[in-house]
Amino acid sequence: MPRADTRRDPDHRLRASGTLLVAAVLALALPRAHADADKLPLTGGVTSIDGAAGGGLTPWAVTGSNATEGQWGATATASVVSTRDYSMRVLGALVAWDDRAELSFAHQDFTTGATGRALGLPGLHLRMDVAGAKLRLLGDAILDSDTWVPQVAAGIEVKRTDAGALRSTLQALGAHTDGVDVYVSATKLFLAQGVLVSGTLRTTRANQNGLLGFGGSAQDHYRLEPEVSVAWLASRRLAFGAEYRRKPDNLNPSALGAGLKEDDWWDVFAAWAPCRSVSLAAAYLQLGRIVPAVATKRQDGGYLSAQLAF
Repeated sequence: MPRADTRRDPDHRLRASGTLLVAAVLALALPRAHADADKLPLTGGVTSIDGAAGGGLTPWAVTGSNATEGQWGATATASVVSTRDYSMRVLGALVAWDDRAELSFAHQDFTTGATGRALGLPGLHLRMDVAGAKLRLLGDAILDSDTWVPQVAAGIEVKRTDAGALRSTLQALGAHTDGVDVYVSATKLFLAQGVLVSGTLRTTRANQNGLLGFGGSAQDHYRLEPEVSVAWLASRRLAFGAEYRRKPDNLNPSALGAGLKEDDWWDVFAAWAPCRSVSLAAAYLQLGRIVPAVATKRQDGGYLSAQLAF
């Protein structure tokens, strides 16, 4: 049989670039990882859907991997989100240096399911690439755990969306295919009590985190949105917590009235680290209504993530 010409398939290139990045990250980390790394399990969080270290929905001020002072580290992750009408797969990777700086990448593949069919676009997938960077500005979550000083970091996420056959519709609604989020996070670990609290302020104009583009005819300016996480470290390797993320509403109202109204997100989660290099996370998600003109039910469901860190 003749082989397909993948040179003209942008989706193939996106998937291949994500796979190659994960392989490159692991190749970089393995020769430099230290067996005696002393970062406590789970204090670097898991990996968010946008690729940065933190919770599943929001970044924290910590850096990912097992790297501490003077060390390189890396993390690769795979996640699956499933709600009533939608599903999404995420492939991500990051590298960290000196427990201070982090570079990350995530590729999201969102399946529209019955909503795509109702819109006359069966098999529609929304894909987004996110390249991120984070820098710790002050504080140390571990060393300052007996003070009131939090660890503070600033980050940036550069996003590009491939909406496929929906692109012309989003353009007609005034949405752009590229966007940039900038955020500041403060994370405080109360080690004696086993409690972690993290707050983030994000400036963004992303619609559904960017999967439906950026900005719109209703409003096209950046908005400052808060995000909050709380986690209880039940043991050195097991944590429970919750997250809340407020969202902008750039496409409401539109030509569809309130049919593209955007709701806030929240979840409750559990994270388990069976060993230093592996962590697993599971969550119950409530993503509100996504395209309520067609999918009238609130999109609650589950989130599963596996992470390999060095």
